[in-house]
Amino acid sequence: MKTVELRFETAGAETDYFMREAFNTLRTNVLFCGTSVKTIAVTSCFAHEGKTTVSLEMAKSLAEAEKRVLFIDADLRKSVTVSRYTDQKGIEGLSQLLSGQSALADTVYRTQVAGLDVIFAGPFPPNPTELVGGESFRQLIEAVSPHYDYVIIDAPPLGLVVDASVIAGVCDGAILVVNQGKVKYRVAQDVVEQLRKSGCRVLGAVLNQPFSRRSSEKDAYYKYRKEP
Repeated sequence: MKTVELRFETAGAETDYFMREAFNTLRTNVLFCGTSVKTIAVTSCFAHEGKTTVSLEMAKSLAEAEKRVLFIDADLRKSVTVSRYTDQKGIEGLSQLLSGQSALADTVYRTQVAGLDVIFAGPFPPNPTELVGGESFRQLIEAVSPHYDYVIIDAPPLGLVVDASVIAGVCDGAILVVNQGKVKYRVAQDVVEQLRKSGCRVLGAVLNQPFSRRSSEKDAYYKYRKEP
């Protein structure tokens, strides 16, 4: 298996204590969902709400709890994982795997975090919805699930494209990341409804940047909510 070195926002002594504790709390909530919830899609309403950071840090936190975790970057439209989290070149990814250009063994990367493996998005394809909605993606999830305790999937924003709903349809649960002050309540509700229509259980929501300057704006009234 290939290896890759990742840069994490919670790495180092300078990391904010409350950020680390927030991800530990998120990990605990996921663990309490039970063993029937293994594959989890993470999405948002719009871009730049922090879903990639939340999903990757959650995967790392689960691995630190001695779980075997696979993080899949399924944002085949505008992924930032490679550019933001590693300097490694020539990475093969999900788009190449689903289109038959690469094998699974060539697209799974072991990281420096024990128990955490990663599949990157790969080159942006012209048909992202067809790739994640095809039988190859379903077969991929079925193939990797027995080998991991959790499969965390970073999906595109559902408020912009339908890909996340398609991805959630093959997952055990979904988490919505909401940036306080950026998303109106009714928009978030519409996204939750789309997730439910896919047949996926909505596990809850993660409130991101709750203490930003925009948090005092009229539409910034989100709190953490765990779905029943």
